Amino acid sequence: MKTMTLDDLLKNPLTENDKKIIANARPIATEDCPEQTDEQLKQFKPWYEVHPKGNDIYKVSVKKTAVSLRIDNDVLAALKATGKGYQSRINNILRKAVLG
Repeated sequence: MKTMTLDDLLKNPLTENDKKIIANARPIATEDCPEQTDEQLKQFKPWYEVHPKGNDIYKVSVKKTAVSLRIDNDVLAALKATGKGYQSRINNILRKAVLG
């Protein structure tokens, strides 16, 4: 299964075959999956933290390097306004931009 972002979908619209596959897909049974509380969701960790050595499918390095860089004030203010964890969001934005 491939996950697509809206940007991916806009750049590469679904083909008629893709639409047929989606239309004929069976729904996922979720009755055995209880709803998670906000408190439980806060305890979730990213996959790469749970599996730091990764595997052949996902090669993820959890090592980080401290850097100093200059960011426009308005960009930094917008990121900080989104709340705690803005530095991780910056990393995720850079990861997506560089690695796709």
